[in-house]
Amino acid sequence: MELHIIEANMLRQEDGTYIGKTVFKVESHKANYEITFFSKKGNDWDYSLHYADEPGIEEQFLIVDARIEEDDEWFDRLLDAAWDTLPAE
Repeated sequence: MELHIIEANMLRQEDGTYIGKTVFKVESHKANYEITFFSKKGNDWDYSLHYADEPGIEEQFLIVDARIEEDDEWFDRLLDAAWDTLPAE
């Protein structure tokens, strides 16, 4: 399974929290995915995975969700794509 980043962004809010998202596709999957990130200080991250556009096949979604949960490389790649867009302060 190969992952392709479509777009990403990250912002630091006035209260110091971080909010970001990465839109990506997985080779041979019907739908694109969007993962959103949230962190109070930029080190421990919560995330939520959902479809970027139209819903896809639930089985494929569950496979991607499990891969993100289990594979630090996938998670880090998605987070880094968003983090790298953070405006310099």
